Amino acid sequence: MKARAAVHVDFKISNIDERLYSAFIEHMGRAIYGGIYEPGHPQADAQGFRKDVLKFVQDLKIPAIRYPGGNFVSAYRWEDGIGPKEQRPVRLDLAWRSKETNQVGINEFADWAQLAGIEMMLAVNLGSRGLEEARNFLEYTNFPSGTSWSDLRQSHGKTDPYQVKMWCLGNEMDGPWQIGHKVATEYGRLANETAKAFKAFDRDIEAIVCGSSNDGMATYPEWEREVLEECYENVDYISLHKYFGNKSRDTLNYFGKIEETGRYIQTIAGTIDYVKSKKRAKNDVHICFDEWNVWYHIREEDSHRWRTWDWPEAPALLEETYNFEDALFVAGLLNEFIRRSDRVRIACIAQLVNVIAPIRAEKNGPAWRQTIYYPYRFASVYGRGEALNVAVDAPKYNCHVADDVSYLDVAAVYDRSAGVLTLFVVNRHLTERAELDVSLTGFARAALFEHHAMEGYGLHETNGPDRPDHVIPKLGAGVGVEDGNLKGSVAPLSYHVFRLTTN
Repeated sequence: MKARAAVHVDFKISNIDERLYSAFIEHMGRAIYGGIYEPGHPQADAQGFRKDVLKFVQDLKIPAIRYPGGNFVSAYRWEDGIGPKEQRPVRLDLAWRSKETNQVGINEFADWAQLAGIEMMLAVNLGSRGLEEARNFLEYTNFPSGTSWSDLRQSHGKTDPYQVKMWCLGNEMDGPWQIGHKVATEYGRLANETAKAFKAFDRDIEAIVCGSSNDGMATYPEWEREVLEECYENVDYISLHKYFGNKSRDTLNYFGKIEETGRYIQTIAGTIDYVKSKKRAKNDVHICFDEWNVWYHIREEDSHRWRTWDWPEAPALLEETYNFEDALFVAGLLNEFIRRSDRVRIACIAQLVNVIAPIRAEKNGPAWRQTIYYPYRFASVYGRGEALNVAVDAPKYNCHVADDVSYLDVAAVYDRSAGVLTLFVVNRHLTERAELDVSLTGFARAALFEHHAMEGYGLHETNGPDRPDHVIPKLGAGVGVEDGNLKGSVAPLSYHVFRLTTN
């Protein structure tokens, strides 16, 4: 398969916001309890945080993390998770039909986030609660001292405020499954008043309003229009969620869902522009794609289990095992986020540990990195800088969800200060190698110095506790710079990261 592409040093899409590579973790299943936190585990530190899991998290260089939900947040009392642990109440979590012990709350999570080097993005309950409780949470976390809530934080041993700047105003409020579900205008008014109150406290706060739970919702995209017409001038982002799967076992259609996601982003970007024009607003609203991942392997089975079980404590839930096909999909989706980084400024993989996650951890046992961990890490570590346009000329295919899907998927990021160009390349073809010829205009001195490849695996091969390093990236070969172009051959169904010096 002949596959040409062209990159130009001056054809910039945007300066990538590093928060494009953020994450999400919820009080759900074993994401918190048995995931990041397991007192008594051989790898637990003095606070009960698992050091093996923490090391995997640190290696991802995650800029921000959304917490504590998710559906969980829509009936959550944040006050239950502060103060002496032995005095904290056990509550019923209505979202996932389980018991919440509240042994991890905002202060413990803040300690973990600091250890991990991650900025917090906090979500407030606008389902069963409202503006007043959200405002109190903000004062507890962010005000230095001298008020009831800030002094209470200090009494809990946290002298310095957390200065959290990113606040999610509820979660999936368009969803009938959500505790406290609201219609668009009702939610938009509440979000507007909450954002106004938060910005009265601190003008630098970034308010994230709920968009559609997915692009299949009956209210999409009217939901976004109606919500934004109520709150546009006081919010900074609108959130989008989307999960992916391949129940039909059609690999090319699965990969085509990345194109479908691009249309989703484009539609909401157009809706934002429409509302901005209609309101004659001066501010810009961007997209926060704060839940995305592959979720289908055990989704139906677990959907039945959690609806019928008898309120267990931290049960195993949605512990997907990801395969090589999923890794290729995640690589392509991250490429799409890079290409759409002028509109998508923040994105959060959902979730981080155990629950539909790149990291898994067994109770009293080992932790390991799933196949999807690696493309996520490559994008996070090497995808900082300027997103560049890439013109691709390669064979295409049609599928159920999209037409004219290119077999060759390429995203480019240029770190101008370091003089490094990184190309993220996926060959989606099922059987044919791609004969690459990538024109590097404006990069006259380009030289390939690093090539990582994930190739040669069966689509359904996985990692696990018994073979944690089975599907991993290796050093690539067969590609180099010739006459100013990147040339060479890459295997079918493969993912590559090419890093080139340009000075």
